[in-house]
Amino acid sequence: MFHTMVDFSEKYLERAKDMKNRLAFLRRRNESPGSNPASKLDKSMKSVKPTPEEALKWGDSLDKLLAHKYGLAAFRAFLRTEFSEENLEFWLACEEYKKIKSQSKMASKAKKIFAEYIAIQSCKEVNLDSYTRDHTKDNLQNVTRSCFDLAQRRIYGLMEKDSYPRFLRSELYSDLINQKKPSSTPTSSSS
Repeated sequence: MFHTMVDFSEKYLERAKDMKNRLAFLRRRNESPGSNPASKLDKSMKSVKPTPEEALKWGDSLDKLLAHKYGLAAFRAFLRTEFSEENLEFWLACEEYKKIKSQSKMASKAKKIFAEYIAIQSCKEVNLDSYTRDHTKDNLQNVTRSCFDLAQRRIYGLMEKDSYPRFLRSELYSDLINQKKPSSTPTSSSS
């Protein structure tokens, strides 16, 4: 079973790397030289592989997918193959932002999130309408835990209507829900 999981993750990461290399000239984002998201993905995926039944539950809602550690990692790997992981990264950054207690850290993090994901021509710009972008920018004048709520809801809605259904139709998800269970006893039929 472990061997199948390693083959599974390597197969999709290899496909993503190949696609990234071929289309690197189209990428607008700057990735920090020291980070290697692929190794973090492998590590998190190896520790919590779901049963086919668990993976099947992810088809109920995007919330269920994002709540499962492996589901989140699988969805991120899928988005990476489509060069659209910035929506998930933004959503996750907003979730982490809401946990910040210190007002000064909150203000600093809010500026960073805005600069990275919302500002026009930012390195990981998410697709927001001008009203939401302006509303969020205005919210930064008085930073609160809810200053990204509208933008986060819009991006969640985009993922729910666009990326999530494609993920559910993907080979990656299909492989998860159709994985073979190891048989504990050989079956024998007697006449």
